[in-house]
Amino acid sequence: MDRIWLKSYPDNFVSDIGQNKHNSIIDLMNEATERFSKNKAFSNLNSQLTYQETKKFSEKFGGFLQHKLAIKKSTNIAIMLPNLLSYPVVVFGSFIAGGIVVNVNPLFKQREILNVLIDSEAEIIIVLDRFLEELEPIINQTKLKHIIVCDVIDLLNPLMKFVVKVALTIKGPKIKRLKSTYIKFSDAIKYEKKPNKILLNREDIALLQYTGGTTGKSKAAVLTHGNLLSNIEQLSIWIGKSIEIGKESIVTALPLYHIFSLTVNFFYFFSIGSKNILITNPRDLKSFIKTLKSNKFTVITAVNTLFNLLLSSSSFKKIDFKYLKFSVGGGMAVLKNTAERWKQITKTNITQGYGLTETSPVVAVNIISDEYNGTIGLPLPSTDISLRNDNGDEIGIDEVGELCIKGPQVMKNYWNNKNETKNAFTEDGFFKTGDIASIDKNGYIKIVDRKKDMIISSGFNVYPNEIEDYVATHSDVLECGVIGIPDINRGESIKLFVVTSNVNLKENDILTFCKQGLAVYKIPKKIEFIDELPKNNLGKILRRKLREL
Repeated sequence: MDRIWLKSYPDNFVSDIGQNKHNSIIDLMNEATERFSKNKAFSNLNSQLTYQETKKFSEKFGGFLQHKLAIKKSTNIAIMLPNLLSYPVVVFGSFIAGGIVVNVNPLFKQREILNVLIDSEAEIIIVLDRFLEELEPIINQTKLKHIIVCDVIDLLNPLMKFVVKVALTIKGPKIKRLKSTYIKFSDAIKYEKKPNKILLNREDIALLQYTGGTTGKSKAAVLTHGNLLSNIEQLSIWIGKSIEIGKESIVTALPLYHIFSLTVNFFYFFSIGSKNILITNPRDLKSFIKTLKSNKFTVITAVNTLFNLLLSSSSFKKIDFKYLKFSVGGGMAVLKNTAERWKQITKTNITQGYGLTETSPVVAVNIISDEYNGTIGLPLPSTDISLRNDNGDEIGIDEVGELCIKGPQVMKNYWNNKNETKNAFTEDGFFKTGDIASIDKNGYIKIVDRKKDMIISSGFNVYPNEIEDYVATHSDVLECGVIGIPDINRGESIKLFVVTSNVNLKENDILTFCKQGLAVYKIPKKIEFIDELPKNNLGKILRRKLREL
């Protein structure tokens, strides 16, 4: 498709990104650290890390991985952490040591963690102590050689270490004594031997970023340093005139293990010398708003659910938003009502964009100054799109078809999965998103439907097959089906239909079972018992019929 969207680009935008000056995320880190050494890089729980301190601790951790644990280039290192000061140090340290980062959602249950660790063949995992309960029972089934354990108080200033420790002792879950074979993160960042320099290039793998699989198991998008750097450069062109280098403060309430927050909030805003305000638990609304009140934040990113959560608070409406320049919505569609209420209170637009794990993630975004328009905006520089009909033929303006993408931010393949990789690309090399879209004469793209059965709930991708496969293991369940239903706050909620052999089986029995094996965002919000699932003549569940029910 011709790049009709270029005519809608502002005059200062370029159509292509050109050659990036960095070879790896570590090059980006080194340049930013040299340029903004004394700037605050990250804040969390009333504690700060400067750019210089972030690099110092990252190098200590990287040296520990190299010399004490003898990791080699391209060793897979799993990270299972929420938004804490330890997270950026662990990511940078892993790259410094030459490792590949495997993000593991801390909300995962044993079965889900095991799927990721077996598939990735990770040899090391860095995990928060309170998540060990889910990890420990399955360690022997994995290739893990080393367990590095973090504490919430790691890297906090002395006063906050004391305050948080007391608070956790009173309110938090009791943590079992760590096994002697485990390594404390706090010990690892005291290591003095400098890491050997590992030569990384743009083709080296940076991340194995897991996304749900249609077969019920996760699959990993292989994202290179080049993929991530390209997306950062694309964002730099797009956002450039709306920010001041070295003077921004971004609120990061979305989890950094999610590709949107990782690339946009962490890597991009680190590259321009920003302060990153890490929110560990945004559901603790009182603490979250207290943090917002005490910081002069200039940018905030969120999903529609989180915007709504903040808007529901009377305290949020009393915040002084005079420093806020713009807000960014991603992960799920931003609703018109949410955008209008947000602008009324904060006096800023929510700039909506679109991306996928497989595209590092940003593909398209509205111009920062645009009012809410219900579209996902224009394709980023160096990005080509093609809309295809069911026969794979390209269609034109205002027609509806599958959105397909080509660009330097698009992954090369899925990890150890030739079949899924082959099915994900067209013969001419475009990645098939599974989203049905149209494009208008000015190049603005609108998502109109989803071709895949995937549900997007509060910004998380949820695959019906995974839930069905798990629920079907319940001894009283004959068969089951899952669909997404509209939800004004979450975008979609999960509804589970169950056919049972036990007339005494109750909704709570199924919910309890789901809580044992599924991450909290995968647990159905509604459960309906039915006599039979609608199927086609091949026995495939007809989700369309379930939706009609």
